[in-house]
Amino acid sequence: MLHRVQQMGKRGPKPRFLDVACPNETCTLFGIAGKGNVTVYGTYERSSGKGRKFVCHTCKNTFCDRTNTPFYDLRTSEEKVEMALKMAMRGMSVSGIAEILNVKPSTVSTWVSRSGMHSEKVNEVVLKNIETPKVEIDKAWTFVGKKHYPGKTNTKTKELGSG
Repeated sequence: MLHRVQQMGKRGPKPRFLDVACPNETCTLFGIAGKGNVTVYGTYERSSGKGRKFVCHTCKNTFCDRTNTPFYDLRTSEEKVEMALKMAMRGMSVSGIAEILNVKPSTVSTWVSRSGMHSEKVNEVVLKNIETPKVEIDKAWTFVGKKHYPGKTNTKTKELGSG
């Protein structure tokens, strides 16, 4: 859901999108949403429907609604890509996903790879400068280090020379 603030343009009110941030890393308002610097620059047709173009009035950079997402420059619908990613997360094979969605396995691999790279970029931004108290790490290690399954011992590996 995009939130808009109305301002007057040449042909009437021009919506400024408050939850869209400029993706240009050299812009002074890069990544900062809610400043009113981004307006709609038009729409464009893609095979999966219409897309929106935006302009940042601070750096004059134009970009589309899929910029900085795994869907950027894809000709496939977002729903189809999301379905493939959900199947992959559930452990389905690339060839199985490709067969069900009627695409090439290399296409599915590309979608999964792009999503993974995008997730890494998001983690770099979101998870930086997080301070974790040492107590939490110690508790986690204690949990992992002491994990055992009572009653499920393998007697064969307890013999000498068995491994």
